[in-house]
Amino acid sequence: MATIATSSSAAAASSKEGTVKEDLRPWVEKYRPETLDQLISHEDIISTIGNLMEAGRLPHLLFYGPPGTGKTSTILACARQMYGRELGAMVLQLNASDDRGIDIVRNEIKTFAGTKKLFSSGVKLIVLDEADHMTNDAQFALRRVMERYSKTTRFCVICNYVSKIIPALQSRCTKFRFAPLAQEQMMTRALHVIKAEDINVTDDGLSTVLRLSRGDMRKVLNILQATSMAHDVVSEETVCASTGSPLSADIKTVINWLLNAPISEVYPNIRALQVEKGLALTDIIREISPWIMSLKMPPNVQCFLLDKISDVQYRLAHATSETLQLGSLVGVFKAAVDMMASMGETASSFP
Repeated sequence: MATIATSSSAAAASSKEGTVKEDLRPWVEKYRPETLDQLISHEDIISTIGNLMEAGRLPHLLFYGPPGTGKTSTILACARQMYGRELGAMVLQLNASDDRGIDIVRNEIKTFAGTKKLFSSGVKLIVLDEADHMTNDAQFALRRVMERYSKTTRFCVICNYVSKIIPALQSRCTKFRFAPLAQEQMMTRALHVIKAEDINVTDDGLSTVLRLSRGDMRKVLNILQATSMAHDVVSEETVCASTGSPLSADIKTVINWLLNAPISEVYPNIRALQVEKGLALTDIIREISPWIMSLKMPPNVQCFLLDKISDVQYRLAHATSETLQLGSLVGVFKAAVDMMASMGETASSFP
């Protein structure tokens, strides 16, 4: 089994940098990019914002996209570049998922925006993280504050779902979408962390971490840290054991059962596998979906499977019975097998 080599001496030197408190921080904070140069993706967005800062024409900003794609890291890196040592006096960072009512807008935000700094110059910056959790009343109140203090303050609104931000706020901001990170981009940062922490990671272990993260760099670091603390080697088996995810071999086995085994055997076999490996049906379905696209079957059967499996996944997300939905999953695949049989195809010709 191939292993990713790490340098013990470099890791030892790296671990001695900073204080003990810094070493005890979670890796997502310990390795958060400090400058724009350390960010690993979204070059167009970073370049645009950098040019706006250099010209002194930074507008109100709206960052949106999935978690772990660098939204907060980007604006904090911009703030460090703009303010330097004055960062604490010129930047107010709030998590709107905690402070999401209208009072926080009327009091803390309005007070910070309207207060003049004696020994600082330039516009101040207010960062509102998780802004899609703000109430509509708070967002309407924020709209007026943004207009009133636009000469002295800039706002950066960060959210996962831009549809939950009222149109009046969206129109006052320059919007940037942060897409999920590519595996090549995450691998570069992951290898840096692996070398710095001197952890033993196999090739299949790293590929499994990147696959499970689905473009979320924060999840990559959390999985690496959790697995390395629980096991000596970060491999596919240890990663799946730490996250409760099914192995690729298990997913292939489940698909083979669903397509080829008698219906009387499929249900008990999958239930036994769930009990033995401690797997949730949600995780199994999430891993099955990409495999469907690689199966050699008619396009209409693939569409049927994807449509019906999405219904099962939706019902599982709303806390319905897992045993009942497993029966639905078995029925969906057997219906697909019948569709193939009526078209002259046989299930045995599929993996």
